[in-house]
Amino acid sequence: MKRILSLLTAAVGYGLLVQPSFAADLPRPAPQAAYPKAPEYRPYDWTGFYAGLNAGYGWGDSKFNPGGANASPEGALLGGTIGYNYQWGQTVFGVESDFDWNNAKGTTTCALGAGSCRAQSDWLGTTRLRLGYAADRFLPYITGGAAYGNLKTSLPGTGFSDSDTKFGWAAGAGVEYAFTPNWSVKAEYLHVDLGKFNCPACGTNVKFNEDIVRTGLNYKF
Repeated sequence: MKRILSLLTAAVGYGLLVQPSFAADLPRPAPQAAYPKAPEYRPYDWTGFYAGLNAGYGWGDSKFNPGGANASPEGALLGGTIGYNYQWGQTVFGVESDFDWNNAKGTTTCALGAGSCRAQSDWLGTTRLRLGYAADRFLPYITGGAAYGNLKTSLPGTGFSDSDTKFGWAAGAGVEYAFTPNWSVKAEYLHVDLGKFNCPACGTNVKFNEDIVRTGLNYKF
């Protein structure tokens, strides 16, 4: 009996000695390939300063009173834009200012048929607040604020003309799309009302307003 126990003890001891070396001889599992983790998607952030260019077309009414003649000025616009947006949740608050060369002009028959009367605006600027809803890279918005520009009236062929800088208001709506982290395009409509202008040469008061559609390209810093 003692001999059997001695043999069993020796066998167990031998097994314990052999097992580590046997395990070392076993093939190791191949290393698993490390797959890169996909970057977490983040919605577009509209917060920041921006600047850009805009271009469009305007048409409107320029009524001469008394008489009620309407010169209906129209023409192209081209200029620059600066602004700042702040995004809170999906709401975007902003302020924007632009200054455009304006080629809006029109001519009509003066009151009582006394020749022709021309109304035109050579430049136009606005400073407006914007309120938008951010649908990721899309930003529909409404806007409104101050407008300022020059008004010029003349009697073609007579040498009589008057001009003045007038202040009024502008309001409208638009949509902007960010196609890269820094670049965006927009399309918008504005109604501009510069009030009345006294034209001594014409012997009338002239009212000027303009509807504008334009597009723009902005760069966010």
